[in-house]
Amino acid sequence: MIRLASWIIGSLVIAGIVAWVIALPGTISLDIAGYRMQPRLGTAVALLVLATIIIIAIWALVRRVIGAPKALNRRRNRKRREQGVEALSQAVIALQSGDPARARIMAREAQARLPENSAAKLLEARADLAMGDMSAAREHYRALIANESTAVAALTGLYDQAQAQGRPEAALVFAQKTLTLAPHSAWANQAVFDNFVATRRWAEAVAMVNVEVAGSREEKARKRRRQAVIESARAREMEVSEPNSGLDHALTALKLLPDFIPAALIGARIYINRGESRKAQSLLRRTWRATGHPDVAMLYANSQPGASALDRLKRIGELIEIPPTNCAAAMVMARSAIDAYDWPLARKCLENFLDDDLTQGVASLMGEIEEGQSGDQGKAREWFARAVRAPRDPAWTADGIISDEWEPVSPVTGRLDAFEWKVPTTQTARSTAIEKGTVQTMSELPPPERALPLATTENDQ
Repeated sequence: MIRLASWIIGSLVIAGIVAWVIALPGTISLDIAGYRMQPRLGTAVALLVLATIIIIAIWALVRRVIGAPKALNRRRNRKRREQGVEALSQAVIALQSGDPARARIMAREAQARLPENSAAKLLEARADLAMGDMSAAREHYRALIANESTAVAALTGLYDQAQAQGRPEAALVFAQKTLTLAPHSAWANQAVFDNFVATRRWAEAVAMVNVEVAGSREEKARKRRRQAVIESARAREMEVSEPNSGLDHALTALKLLPDFIPAALIGARIYINRGESRKAQSLLRRTWRATGHPDVAMLYANSQPGASALDRLKRIGELIEIPPTNCAAAMVMARSAIDAYDWPLARKCLENFLDDDLTQGVASLMGEIEEGQSGDQGKAREWFARAVRAPRDPAWTADGIISDEWEPVSPVTGRLDAFEWKVPTTQTARSTAIEKGTVQTMSELPPPERALPLATTENDQ
């Protein structure tokens, strides 16, 4: 309604102005080619306006005719660009849909219509890589490296190609080149870090972790753990050859993660081999109170080289109450009691864990007790048979592999910090041996075999 009223008012105003101009008094005298005209002033103004309009219309028509070729060229280029963008979109869709052949065709069509578009070239290289045409993909990627805007993307493709071809050295070179161009590239940092871990170049690996920027609490915790794992790995390698340096790395790991069991075990073993049993025992007591890990208790029992089985049993009593409150503590105490031929104590330690909580380790220990205390081979075999069907005990496990000791890297995937202390879920040759009664689990091994590689025990009963 407002628009209609505005249009009516505007029309009236314009009509009034035109009527006023036409009604202006006076005349204009014009002499053209011997002709004299004397129109009224209003008529002359109207004719002037009309002539101006005609001139503008003629000029517009002339400009359109003159500019027609350029306009046609712009229209053709616009249509060509639209077709190129559509071909580029189709190439992306085809590549994501698992049709690299169509993706390559559409990428080439996009290049033909968009010759300066780097994305089309990159898509063709990706399609070549997906089709297994490694030589063509490599040539495309190498051509893209010269362009600063596509260099990182090209190096990423070359890295993927080298990985697919099983050329880890070349892949590492491409990752390192990427870091020089894009220091914050996540995949390149991870690739170089994984190489440092795989080649046990712990100093370079921890240096990379140290410069990581951790914003959130979770990121800071993850960074501390990675640092602790790497420091523990360095301590583990130096435990025998450079014990002093190994101890420093182990203590550094414990500053980062005070309850990190592998670092505590390594540090305690170095203390023991240096004859500093009190420091080892203090460290192990703190770790035991925090974690209750059986390896910590077994090493505590063996913290005095040359101690007898009775001495080891007595020392275990400093950590574990009788009867033990959990299965891990019960197995450690029972193991020490069996070594000391204290059969009643060994049986008492395990009696609360013989029902629903029965595990392979407990059943195997009960078999040893029956065999050693009464010599009843039938009962012993019965316990060993129950061990076959019983749930497993926790062990250091990574990617289906069970290890007697903690390892910093998975032997299957090469992943850092892969080993966890948990109940294994994959059948292994070692568990098959347990079923046959020919081998014991890690927590059941006699203390001299597993706690101190450099120390021996004497005077065992």
